[in-house]
Amino acid sequence: MKPYPLQFDPEMKERVWGGRALEQFGFTLPAGVIGEGWMIGDHPHGTTKVRNGELAGLGLDEIRRDYGSLFFGTKGFSEKNGRFPLLIKLLDCAEDLSIQVHPDDNYAKLAPGELGKTEMWYVIDAKRGSTIIYGLNEGVTRESLAKAIAEDRIMDCLQEVPVQAGDSFYIPAGTVHALRGGVLVAEIQQNSDTTYRLHDYNRLGLDGKLRELHIEDSLNVIAYEGSGSTRMTTSITEAGTWLTLAESPFFIVEKGLVGSKWQLHTSPASFVILMIIDGTGSLGWDEGELAAKPGDCFLLPANLGAYTLEGSMTVIRSYLP
Repeated sequence: MKPYPLQFDPEMKERVWGGRALEQFGFTLPAGVIGEGWMIGDHPHGTTKVRNGELAGLGLDEIRRDYGSLFFGTKGFSEKNGRFPLLIKLLDCAEDLSIQVHPDDNYAKLAPGELGKTEMWYVIDAKRGSTIIYGLNEGVTRESLAKAIAEDRIMDCLQEVPVQAGDSFYIPAGTVHALRGGVLVAEIQQNSDTTYRLHDYNRLGLDGKLRELHIEDSLNVIAYEGSGSTRMTTSITEAGTWLTLAESPFFIVEKGLVGSKWQLHTSPASFVILMIIDGTGSLGWDEGELAAKPGDCFLLPANLGAYTLEGSMTVIRSYLP
């Protein structure tokens, strides 16, 4: 079978902090407050299925089983569990998320086969005055943070920063963080669904019960001396160039501006994931062409080879280092 760009039916996840904003991309949402669209995923909590071409109906796990490194590349598997190494999401934050932190791959209390979670955010849209929680204040220690939590003043320990569309945040494991209400975000992350909550505003979950906190695990995994997190406000004016947003051991994420036909090429080492942020255009390869619009995600097999982007659109490209 000849390789081609794969599109998937997203898995929509109801979250207490979610809304309905993902409908703007043309998705049909289930009832409820939808916080996460898992666009490309191969996880026990959600595996997306191909919706186009010869492989339509197969899950990403089945593609992995049947086509292996041919499609995903020589680097295209997690060394820990053999799964697809990334999880690609769209997040609609109608309300504040919990104050949270993620472990790294080496945390002893991870579930069997689960990865740690280093991630990055690209802010697609943000209401005026929107902010996020991004790291601890200088000098905060495990002891002082534990005391602040016990005294219900955790916010005294946290950095709150303003956000606007086009901002990018790299969030290594160990970074305390929280998206807040009013932002729409693209998230590229390790293939993990482990989150430890430090604080959740005494909020009830979808089941009507107080949501669980994970204070001890959180205190154990926080990088008190700094995690290596970075942020930037992105701006591109020249078509046909890539701006690096995040570079980690787990992924490289770049932003590109598409204009006239842009000739590109995959590598045998890694698949490529393209997410269309705004504008419209097309994705072409030797055997065909697909229209591209905001919210579209494409998984390009490592053995696809030459491909083109054309139109007027902003694209986020992710691949393995």
